[in-house]
Amino acid sequence: MKIISVVGARPQFIKLAPLSKEIRKLHNELIIHTGQHFDEDMSKYFFEQLEIPEPDYNLGIRGGNHGEQTGKMLIGLEEVVIKENPDLIIVFGDTNSTLTGSLVAAKLGIKSVHIEAGLRSFNRSMPEEINRIISDHTSDYLFAPTKTAIRNLENEGLSNNAYLTGDIMVDVLMNNIEKAKTNSQILNELNIVSNQYYLLTLHRPYNVDDPKILQKLLNLLSSIDTTIVFPVHPRTNKIITENNLNYSSKIRLIKPVGYLDFISLENNCAKIITDSGGVQKEAYILKKACITIRPETEWVETLEEGWNILISADQADFVEQAVNFNPSHAHRNVFGSNVAAKMVDQIEEILNS
Repeated sequence: MKIISVVGARPQFIKLAPLSKEIRKLHNELIIHTGQHFDEDMSKYFFEQLEIPEPDYNLGIRGGNHGEQTGKMLIGLEEVVIKENPDLIIVFGDTNSTLTGSLVAAKLGIKSVHIEAGLRSFNRSMPEEINRIISDHTSDYLFAPTKTAIRNLENEGLSNNAYLTGDIMVDVLMNNIEKAKTNSQILNELNIVSNQYYLLTLHRPYNVDDPKILQKLLNLLSSIDTTIVFPVHPRTNKIITENNLNYSSKIRLIKPVGYLDFISLENNCAKIITDSGGVQKEAYILKKACITIRPETEWVETLEEGWNILISADQADFVEQAVNFNPSHAHRNVFGSNVAAKMVDQIEEILNS
């Protein structure tokens, strides 16, 4: 049968990799790249390193406000879906590409699967929260990564469509961690030593869009007496450059890196500081202390298990919290294993129903 996988952003490329490999053993899969992440460092290298087949279509939707971007995606994706007439559409995560794929499938009466369903931050000011809620309520089948996600879906009356599959990012990390150890030279290239640096990622609009807030964060991070490696999101880098923001020489700004280099940086750092949902989860799987610069998180398990804390730029003890935080609990498997195979088994049931 014909299956369309819709992706557009870095986290979706990562989640697609193991699932695409399993799907293609049984079915004809087409990959549609919306173009949401159009920076080559954030797109092409992920496909190459994760051995994902080249997209069959690239809609080339670059930038724009949320409404403009989503509208263009809807027009472009609907045209391709009508032409290809698939048996199933798969969407991933919580981006505008996710929302678009779910809506197009629902409007055209095509079965759809939402992978990473049921996550809730309960903060509707986040575009991602709106995207994931709408995708859950318009998709036919909801693949939830955790028991918490299942409870969220039950609370919204969606339990009949929900399946606890585990988190597919576990497969991605397990499939690539040894490859990263062998092939990545990023530590040598940056002249940094394992376990003697922090890894930083920042891209949330409420942290980076206002230069005053971003400068405050950079000031706080500059007070930490440890090297901080900061692969800079293109939008964040633009704001830093255009506003001539200042930061300590201990903060090492580098260009975005490929997936193998990034998980090598994660696996070798002392701690991770981030505002990314996916990086919080990767930190937990890799058993790294995570300091999350957000007021809430979808990945509440990482907090409950004592491997993650939430802090904000307004906290007087920001630096103390970041420096002194260490995991307080034993590490448990809360995200599952062999997830892609379980998902494909469920997809087989869907296609044969």
